Amino acid sequence: MRKILIATTALMGLTAAPALAQTIGVSIPAATHGWAGALNFHAERTVQRLQEANPDLQFVLTTTSDPGQQVSDLEDMVATRGIDALVVLPFESEPLTGPIQRIAESGVWVTVVDRGLAQEGIENLYVAGDNDSFGRTAGQYFADTLEDGAKVVVMRGIASTVDNERVAGFEAALEGSGIEVLAMDHGNWNRDTAFNLMQDWLSRFPEIDAVWAADDDMAVGALAAIDQAGRTDQMFVVGGAGMKEMVQRIQNNDPTVPVNVTYPPSMISTAIEMTALGLTSGAPMSGEFIIASELITPENAENYYFEDSPY
Repeated sequence: MRKILIATTALMGLTAAPALAQTIGVSIPAATHGWAGALNFHAERTVQRLQEANPDLQFVLTTTSDPGQQVSDLEDMVATRGIDALVVLPFESEPLTGPIQRIAESGVWVTVVDRGLAQEGIENLYVAGDNDSFGRTAGQYFADTLEDGAKVVVMRGIASTVDNERVAGFEAALEGSGIEVLAMDHGNWNRDTAFNLMQDWLSRFPEIDAVWAADDDMAVGALAAIDQAGRTDQMFVVGGAGMKEMVQRIQNNDPTVPVNVTYPPSMISTAIEMTALGLTSGAPMSGEFIIASELITPENAENYYFEDSPY
């Protein structure tokens, strides 16, 4: 699929009212964990800003706590609000693919965010972080830092294309390093699940040199279990997404949290702005817009710490 680049000034210039009233539906997961909470914050703020700047541009914003509710929300947006465009972050890839495909086939513009669909070619625009880069960046840090024979455990997210791409990138970076993956299981991007998973691994493995948690909420859960077990001096934890707490620990040179990997929740703002710009101006917005991941280190951490951020 091709990639598109747009100038920031084009997004900032989204102030002219459209010729006819148009409605954009926005469907995202509820704030069930930190990254999703920040996603909700950025979505609400972007919708409010664009509505104030464009009185004839209407939005329907819904949040969901499970795939079934999200399907129902989407059907309601089409049936009762007659949406012209949809910005959707699927709660899960597989159960949302069919419903979103039917919406696209009805002529509604579809922008998919972050979690891709199970079938390619349905959406008009795809906005996401670079999940392969997210996993590969963490894996490369492990390969560069740990010795041959080091033992690690891996916490995966919710079953989705995002999770698959992250893990594939991580595993590719470890190839030839001699690092042994003791265990890999789904923490579902949830602190409590990650805490229980880490407790189990700590009881089973007397030696663990490092933990890769493919999300900072899981990293928080893992760190709590490690602290409770009194083994903080035995391993480090690398999460991802740049949570304030993690960035601050990196700034403080905490050896348990030496680095982090970026994955900005503000990508929902980019998706909404690009969709609105395409809908109102006719500017070409189809394709992919991929946001690369970067390694947060003590040397650059100050560039990623935002005091007012909810995450």
